[in-house]
Amino acid sequence: MVQPLDRLKESASQTAGPYVHIGCTPNFCGIEGVYPDDLGRTMLKPETKGERIRIVGRVFDGVGTPLKDALVELWQADAAGLYPSPQETRGKADPAFSGFGRSPGDMASGEFVFDTVKPGKVPFKDGRPQAPHVTLWIVARGINLGLHTRLYFGDEEAANEADPILSRIEHRSRVATLIAPKTVEAGLPTYRHDIYLQGDRETIFFDI
Repeated sequence: MVQPLDRLKESASQTAGPYVHIGCTPNFCGIEGVYPDDLGRTMLKPETKGERIRIVGRVFDGVGTPLKDALVELWQADAAGLYPSPQETRGKADPAFSGFGRSPGDMASGEFVFDTVKPGKVPFKDGRPQAPHVTLWIVARGINLGLHTRLYFGDEEAANEADPILSRIEHRSRVATLIAPKTVEAGLPTYRHDIYLQGDRETIFFDI
């Protein structure tokens, strides 16, 4: 006789592709009419407060080849360091800023792009300020579980040095995999940040 189960079994994991772009960014794939625009495509409005910046990069596999089917999501605080979340208790976040972006890799180069604002500092769980940063989530074919990492800003040296997360990294040579250098492209502050899944330059990923 079969016994009834009083709990649900864990579903088997599987990779995100090849349909991740179709499901998450249908307009990008040429499937129009499902949504007016792809979720996360635009983070800003004309009245959004803060310094406009651009974040660009590519996702590389273990042999140094850029992935053409990666999807990257970005989560961050606004320019004042507040999150657009019901759980935010320190104040009210900028209503003209989403705090969330989603970018499919360009089919030719694999490059992802986010037009956003530079985030303010947010507190660590013990109250210490964290350096300005954004959280990135990466999925692609061959990745069973989405990968979480962070991007810190290369022109925030003092804040990065005191950051409670960066200061806990034992192998100091790997801290650089989380820091994006600043350039100026077309008059816009731009932070280029490439993500390496494996190899000598493997990016630090967080188990969260």
